[in-house]
Amino acid sequence: MAGHKVVHATLKGPSVVKELVIGLALGLAAGGLWKMHHWNEQRKTRAFYDLLERGEISVVHPEE
Repeated sequence: MAGHKVVHATLKGPSVVKELVIGLALGLAAGGLWKMHHWNEQRKTRAFYDLLERGEISVVHPEE
């Protein structure tokens, strides 16, 4: 029994390159989602003002 060696996993510090790549990928993904959301809101706003300009909708409540 005294001759047996137990192999333990050695813990390493964080890999700087790996951390940078993961951070960059997450940042680009979040930025892409934000831009898609922004473009969608911009499209809805533009459609609203186009309808308003053509007179198809109105923001004034008609009096009875």
